[in-house]
Amino acid sequence: MPKRESALFSQVAPLHESRAGTWKERGLYAITDGPRDDLVDAARAALEGGAVLLQYRDKSSDTERRLREARTLVALCAIHNVPLIVNDDVDLAHVSGSAGVHLGEHDGDIAAARSTLGDGAIIGVSCYDSLERAREAAAAGADYLAFGAFFLSPTKPNARRATLQLLSDARALGKPLVAIGGITTDNGSLLVAAGADYLAAISAVFDAHDIRAAAMRFSQLFIDPRNPR
Repeated sequence: MPKRESALFSQVAPLHESRAGTWKERGLYAITDGPRDDLVDAARAALEGGAVLLQYRDKSSDTERRLREARTLVALCAIHNVPLIVNDDVDLAHVSGSAGVHLGEHDGDIAAARSTLGDGAIIGVSCYDSLERAREAAAAGADYLAFGAFFLSPTKPNARRATLQLLSDARALGKPLVAIGGITTDNGSLLVAAGADYLAAISAVFDAHDIRAAAMRFSQLFIDPRNPR
C-alpha cells in the first residue's frame, strides 16, 4: 500500500480496549462469502483495503476444509493486526485459534461461548431489529451488538429490517454497534451518522471486481470529516 494510503488508514480508528483485547474502534467489518477458491487472496485484499475486522462465514459441512481455512485466515489476520471472527461456530473458533465468534439467535448463548473461548475472546451477537435483544446481549457480556438488515440484502433477501433510529437508541447500551444488510459505500454514511461503529459487508466487498478498492472506499467513510465521531 502506498505510504499516503497507509497513513490514511492508520487514522480510521483508535483502539478499542476491553476484556476482548485490543481492536480498532471503527471501520469496515468484512465478512467472507462461503466457499471460494480464492478465499485467502480475497481476504488479503480486504485487509489491505483497510478492513478492521474479518469474519469467516462458511455454512458448508466440510469440517476439514473449514478448519484449514480458518487457521490460514488467523495467520493472515495476525499479519495485519486484525481479529478474525468465526461465524456461528464456537468450536471452530476455539480449535482454529480465532479471536472470537459471532452468534445468531440459534447459535448458543454468550455464557457457553465465553466458557469455551475465554475472557479474551470477542463475542458478537446478532440483534436484528430488536433493542430488547440487544439489551439482553449487552447484559450477558457481548462485546459488540449487530443490527440489520438495514437495506435489501443479496445474502439474506428475506431478513427482517432494522431502522436508523435503532442505532441511535442502542448507543445508550455502551457497546460497539455493527450495521449489516445490503450496505454499500453509497448508503453506508447514513449508518455511520446514525451511530454505527462498524459497517459489515459481504457482497459489496467480496463480489467486487477489485476487493481492495472496495474495502478502501468503505474505510474512507470513517475518516470523512463529514462523519465525525
